[in-house]
Amino acid sequence: MKSSRSAAASSPVNGKEDWDTRRKRKTADIAQALSATPVDVAALRRMAISEGGLLTDEIRCQVWPRLLNVPLSVLDQEPETVERENNKDYNQVLLDVQRSLRRFPPGMPDEQREGLQEELIDIILRVLKRNPQLHYYQGYHDIVVTFLLVLEERLATALVEKLSTHHLRDFMDPTMDNTKHILNYLMPIIDRVNPEVHDFMQQAEVGTVFALSWLITWFGHVLSDFRHVVRLYDFFLACHPLMPIYFAAVIVLYREEEVLECECDMAMVHHLLSQIPQDLPYETLISRAGDLFVQFPPSELAREAASHESMASSTFKDFDLASTQQRPDSVLRRRRRQKQAALESSAASSVVAQPSAARRFVRLAVMGLTVALGAAALAVVNTALEWAPKLDLFP
Repeated sequence: MKSSRSAAASSPVNGKEDWDTRRKRKTADIAQALSATPVDVAALRRMAISEGGLLTDEIRCQVWPRLLNVPLSVLDQEPETVERENNKDYNQVLLDVQRSLRRFPPGMPDEQREGLQEELIDIILRVLKRNPQLHYYQGYHDIVVTFLLVLEERLATALVEKLSTHHLRDFMDPTMDNTKHILNYLMPIIDRVNPEVHDFMQQAEVGTVFALSWLITWFGHVLSDFRHVVRLYDFFLACHPLMPIYFAAVIVLYREEEVLECECDMAMVHHLLSQIPQDLPYETLISRAGDLFVQFPPSELAREAASHESMASSTFKDFDLASTQQRPDSVLRRRRRQKQAALESSAASSVVAQPSAARRFVRLAVMGLTVALGAAALAVVNTALEWAPKLDLFP
């Protein structure tokens, strides 16, 4: 297990003593969820989303595999040798990895960094070899290196492979059609919250390309502080595959004044939005993204974004069910609850515009389990599942 480089990520400023108390309580809650039989995956999701995320890399080594339903037994498997010669992706992967120096911690000895870069190449080529339907894209290495820096090579390989066939699946198509489809959700979200910003961006004809690198690297390429990167990964791993585009929207909305004061010119607005601030209030924005996901779920925006659903979203229901169920009979119980909840689907439209924090987290939990929208939440309480409405991911 590697030493933690992100233990103090996004610590709140409400008082050191108060935060230390909450931190200790959260650490104990995570340990309890991990030691439960079966492991309380839903509680771990709640911890990953809530204030401070998973706190340390040591905890992430234990929790990230649970969030992706990857058994720790993969550590006992010897990774296969990767053939680099005559590999169609090797040259591009090598170039990208060689350009990734800034993604490694400052002061890391050259020998250690070069060793990790070799492991990074092997992980990428290994995942692509095992899954020939996946296509490498520039920026993929920014995600893989984050897992490598937190986990060791074997575990990182297993998690990256699971992520690549689920959350990242759309980015790994032969074309960018599905990636463009996901980007198409950005403007409808902004329009729902701030029509003035939306109209200004439309008038400037800035499009959504400025957010492409945010989306396909899970912000790993554009954030300089590793603590902020892994805090976002905690959040995204616990959530629906479209959550990164909601987070992109809240960044734009947070910069409302800057945007509206900018000259209404495509190049000027694109330049402004492309330069992401490094001092963002991450905890506030994470909370806001969760609010917007509940208020404006993908099903409500899908018609505006496109007429077809993304592969990552369409496969997420089965993935989420597999990652949360621990006993065979739990599948049957969950499906019975889903059928019952389907009768109450009309209640979904009555959600208040600004739910309280507690209600928001409970709704995120319910949506995550009954609809496999994936947002983890305050607790997976059976009583909540009894009244929860079923919201279809896409119409």
